[in-house]
Amino acid sequence: MLESFLWILLVGFFVGQIARQLKSPALVGMILVGILLGPQVADVISPNVLAASDALRKIAVMVILTKAGLGLDREKLVQQGTVALRLGFLPAAFEAVAIALAAMWILKFDFPTGLLLGCIIGAESPAVIVPGMLRLKSLGWGIAKGIPDAILTGSALSDVLLLLVFSLLLNFLAQKAAEVTLPFGLTLSAFQLLPFQIICQIVLGVMLGWLTAQILVFLLARQNWTQNAVQDTLVAASFALLLVVVAEKFPYFSGYLAVMAIGFFLISFDAPLARRLRHGFDSLWIIAEIVLFVLLGASIQLQVLEKTLLSGLLILAIGTLMGRALGWYLSTLGSNWNWGERLFLLPGNSAKATVQAAIGAIPLAQGIQGGETILAIAALSILVTAPIGAWAIPTFAPKLLERGEVDPTKVAIARRIVLLAAVDTSPLATQVLTKAADLARRSDSEVIVLHVIRTTDPQGLEHLRSKVQRLLADIRHKFITTTGSVPEEIVRFAQDYRVAEIVMGKRGHQPWNQVLVGSVSQAVLESSPIPVILVEDDRLPVLPH
Repeated sequence: MLESFLWILLVGFFVGQIARQLKSPALVGMILVGILLGPQVADVISPNVLAASDALRKIAVMVILTKAGLGLDREKLVQQGTVALRLGFLPAAFEAVAIALAAMWILKFDFPTGLLLGCIIGAESPAVIVPGMLRLKSLGWGIAKGIPDAILTGSALSDVLLLLVFSLLLNFLAQKAAEVTLPFGLTLSAFQLLPFQIICQIVLGVMLGWLTAQILVFLLARQNWTQNAVQDTLVAASFALLLVVVAEKFPYFSGYLAVMAIGFFLISFDAPLARRLRHGFDSLWIIAEIVLFVLLGASIQLQVLEKTLLSGLLILAIGTLMGRALGWYLSTLGSNWNWGERLFLLPGNSAKATVQAAIGAIPLAQGIQGGETILAIAALSILVTAPIGAWAIPTFAPKLLERGEVDPTKVAIARRIVLLAAVDTSPLATQVLTKAADLARRSDSEVIVLHVIRTTDPQGLEHLRSKVQRLLADIRHKFITTTGSVPEEIVRFAQDYRVAEIVMGKRGHQPWNQVLVGSVSQAVLESSPIPVILVEDDRLPVLPH
């Protein structure tokens, strides 16, 4: 098992990075690694790991759904009204029905079997959609109208709906459908119970998410049972996984919806705790993503794809372009979304992966007629839509969505933080570099060290270069020299490198207004649109401006 995990993590990571360098989503490389390492080709993954793949995928999905909840914005969801709710039911329902009808026509399935296929294919992949939407939120695309939030919420609700219908159809086709007798002698069939089951799953899932969020705030924020963010993340992840496990044993609530609700409520209950957990789950996802997609690739049955390739592609196209598109239109009817934003739902809300890998083989295992074909089309949907969705979300968002201001209290901002340290060859450079190094370590930033040459002093310049190397040894940095007007060069380089802050020195013990008159500090402060931190040469407190 240890050798298998080494193969999965190392090869999955590096091939994913190669795919990223080739302008393709990293998950494409990870899925290919899974296919190559899996039983279909090299067969180097231990049978014990493959047997545990379902549990490992559940852990990965728990991580990504908690991330999704921690990135939701209550105000934007309220602003959208019923759009998120409609996105949770209409696109999935229309796609499932369209696939059922197409399967009856192309594959000669009966309607219940076709609808079973529709429930498998219609489910949306949190493993692809959640990271994509959170990245859009961190960059500001579509956040003014809450489009990523609506898609995140809608995808979670749609999976609840389709998984319930899938379970019902599975029992029906296996001739296990039962009737339930309620008080007063009222008897309901499984179909009649479905609306009550859906409501129960959603309501209880949200309530348990709310309760768990309260418990986490009590333990982690008020009682301080943990000492650092790593322990916070460990406890929160354990509680979230507990909900998923309990939901499997007592299927009266949606465990995944409860997990997503935990993050959503934590933002309201304790924003600092939510921020710490957001960074912690970002780190967990780095590992979980590799395991999830490599095992997805390993589960794909290549030999069953050949017979159903063309018919499967046709069914997928009918389901997406006819059924799901109609659901998208009805979901956004009457909203403030323009046509470009509605069109974004095609790349943003169509990816299949996690659910299809989890349940695609169940009909075959239970002896449902057509189970092999269902498994083949489920595998095909992963191979086609997961890479396309992961590529299309960041590609089409800038073309179809409007960019807004990012709220850092709701989501981690996706940007590289760069500081500019402006120094000369005087002793004050040591204090400026020390301050820049301290800020860089706190925020995991890079530092651009800028020296504007005014006089020829090779010895002083070499001494400064050595000082930079010594004080910034553990920080990624770049030493740049230039000539020209000192204030103008500082501001120009700061804008070119899009730095977050400028760190520079000020001299003397005179009153502030006398020091600044005619100085480089004054000129930079007056002309720079970027915040400036001034460091005094006598180690007085830093004065931000």
